[in-house]
Amino acid sequence: MHDIRLIRENPEAFDAGLARRGVAPSAQALIALDSQRRAVATKMQEAQNRRNEASKAIGAAKARKAEDEAAALMAEVAEIKQTLPALEQEERDLDLRQRDELARLPNIPVAEVPEGEDESGNVEVSRWGTPRSFDFTPKEHADLGPVLGLDFETGAAIAGARFTFLRGQMARLARALGQFMLDTQTGKHGFTECAPPLLVKDEAAFGTGQLPKFTEDLFKTTDGRWLIPTAEVSLTNAVREQILAESALPLRMTALTPCFRSEAGSAGKDTRGYIRQHQFDKVELVTICRAEDSEAEHEKMTAAAEAILQALDLPYRKMLLCAGDMGFTARKTFDLEVWLPGQDAFREISSVSNCGDFQGRRMNARYRPEGAKGTEFVHTLNGSGLAVGRTLVAVLENYQQADGSVEVPAALQPYMGGLTRLTAGE
Repeated sequence: MHDIRLIRENPEAFDAGLARRGVAPSAQALIALDSQRRAVATKMQEAQNRRNEASKAIGAAKARKAEDEAAALMAEVAEIKQTLPALEQEERDLDLRQRDELARLPNIPVAEVPEGEDESGNVEVSRWGTPRSFDFTPKEHADLGPVLGLDFETGAAIAGARFTFLRGQMARLARALGQFMLDTQTGKHGFTECAPPLLVKDEAAFGTGQLPKFTEDLFKTTDGRWLIPTAEVSLTNAVREQILAESALPLRMTALTPCFRSEAGSAGKDTRGYIRQHQFDKVELVTICRAEDSEAEHEKMTAAAEAILQALDLPYRKMLLCAGDMGFTARKTFDLEVWLPGQDAFREISSVSNCGDFQGRRMNARYRPEGAKGTEFVHTLNGSGLAVGRTLVAVLENYQQADGSVEVPAALQPYMGGLTRLTAGE
């Protein structure tokens, strides 16, 4: 959510920021709507003040036996009482309209975000690891996985396309990955493990930016709740409508949860395999902090996600997303793209975003600086640490052997009961 006062103060800068995201100028329309709202609010306040003044004057007039004056004042008060409800309703309607218009506009990129309309404008920041040299042609996970327990057919038979059934050692590998990620993020990077709701109300989905613009991306229950597309929604909203003490910040939270996405608009994308699913597990990282700390926290969170890939010895590259490729709520985003030898390509496995105070405003989440009377909106950050399914894909493709088996990375072996290799039929 944007601050209308900042838009009024610098409309050109606001429109320039929107233009970087491919959004048409909106400042003048927003300012005009705000002027209309404020004019009605002023008229309403003046009417309320006059009503109060006239009501007091009635008693004084009656005390002076000025019955004609008292009658005129009473008629004026009655007229004002008749007009006030309409003014109050108009002010509420304009306020709601302004809120809706602001809520549909994306966050403004910070200066260092590169220009660009899509992923072709993203900038590589760094690389880690060396892709393995194979003495055979590496397979994609969709060809390698089925005999090891990655059962696409059963998943589709039960639930339809983009669902997968994991069996035996494959299911254990997925569980091991999730547990390893949680243990790493809590034990080494200072995140507090949480077990949040998987269903949320409208207000929560609005707070993190899924509503109102992205309803088609979500699954809705018959009682009006939403299945979370990411634990970011539940974790970030843990501070909704709160005023936190400065000493409580930063809050660093993590959770391993199922995530549910309709994948609207993704027809034809990654229809084969385990990359893009309607249901998947993910370890989410969320930080709530002060404005002056958010940039450092962004680097810290990205490093926490990178640590998982490094521990698993999975080569990856770090990308700074361009303005046109960032998510709706982000003002700066790093993507981590893992190397998949079966696809001979880097693929996104984590996206870590700094949202500034954009979500804080939508949630009305604040903190009170020490010694200050006023409050400030919190800054929020979120990222994957990591997506379990995509990490499983990366392990399968990077650790595959010529005979179709897959070595278990050393970091995961304690979580696999000592199992060191996935083999067919296990």
